[in-house]
Amino acid sequence: MRTGRTLPFSDPRHLEASRWLVDEAWLLDAQAYEEWLDLLADDIHYLMPVRVTTALGAGYDTSPGMAHFDEDKYSLSRRVARFLTEHAWTEDPPSRLRHHLSNVRTFATAEEDHLIVDSAVLLFRNRGDVHEGSFISAGREDLLRNTADGWKLARRTIMVDDSVMRMQNLAIFL
Repeated sequence: MRTGRTLPFSDPRHLEASRWLVDEAWLLDAQAYEEWLDLLADDIHYLMPVRVTTALGAGYDTSPGMAHFDEDKYSLSRRVARFLTEHAWTEDPPSRLRHHLSNVRTFATAEEDHLIVDSAVLLFRNRGDVHEGSFISAGREDLLRNTADGWKLARRTIMVDDSVMRMQNLAIFL
């Protein structure tokens, strides 16, 4: 749970969280997924609900109980393991990826070793040489936990800006 206003950009915790996000984006762009898994807490919850377009007063903008991703560390590690086999046809040849990050805001929590980090991400992905590149724009809310091994991602909720995903597949991480 957030406490108070956003941390100032000069706050060391904000700087550490921003650097963590940039380092994570580099690993994802390089498709260094085994190293990326090391940044995740053992109890991670990685969620991307299905967005829906509703009337202004409806009170919801996601489809209850439906998600593109609703994963834990085990399921994420199985996806990574599959990428390393000859059976990952959706990523052979591998996509070219670029994660663009912006609007990073950090918040303290009641627990001193936790931070809430909001960010915007724009993912560019290109596969092969016959299709145009595709984009996913999203907002993320992360819970970072400071551990003896450094900051770990304990929760990520990804709210895509599209109701209809226009990407061929979702063999990606945001």
